[in-house]
Amino acid sequence: MVTLAVLVPSVAAVVVLVALSAFFSSSESAIFSLPEEWVREAAADGSPDGAALAELRADPHRLLVTILVGNNVVNMAISSIVTLLVADVFSPGLAVVLATVGASTLILVFGEIVPKSYGLGHGRTWSRRVARPLKLVEVALGPVVSLFDAGTRRLTALVGGNQGIEENLLDE
Repeated sequence: MVTLAVLVPSVAAVVVLVALSAFFSSSESAIFSLPEEWVREAAADGSPDGAALAELRADPHRLLVTILVGNNVVNMAISSIVTLLVADVFSPGLAVVLATVGASTLILVFGEIVPKSYGLGHGRTWSRRVARPLKLVEVALGPVVSLFDAGTRRLTALVGGNQGIEENLLDE
C-alpha cells in the first residue's frame, strides 16, 4: 500500500515534471513560430534573452534535439512514477492500463497541448523568457544532446532525409 510518505513526494515530483514538460513543449512552439527577422531584431537589442534566443535558433536541429531529449526524459519519469504508484494499488494488468491512460492524459493535456497553444499564442514574450533557461538545459545535457544531434543527422542522411528539415519550420 502506498503510504503518505511515498505519495506526497511522488505527487510533488509529478507536478514538477509536468511543469518541466510544459516548459519544453511551450518553448518549442514559441521559438519555432518566430519569424527570423524578429529573432535578429531581438538579438540586436543587446539583451541576454535576445542573444540566447538567436544562439538557439542558429542551429534549429540542435535546438529541437535539446527540447526533445529534455521533454522525453521528464515524460518518461512521469510515466514511471505514476506506474509505480498505481502498481502498488491495483493488479498488474489493470495497473498498466490505468497508468498508461492516466499518465498519457496528464502529459498530453498539461505537458503538451495546452503548453504548445500557450507558446504559439505568446511566442515573442515566451521565447525571450525561456531562451536562457533552455540554453542552460542545452549545456547541462550537452553530451547527450551532442550524441543525439550527430546520430540523428547521420541517420537522416543515411535514409535520404532532409537534414535541414527544421529550417523549413522556421519563418512560416
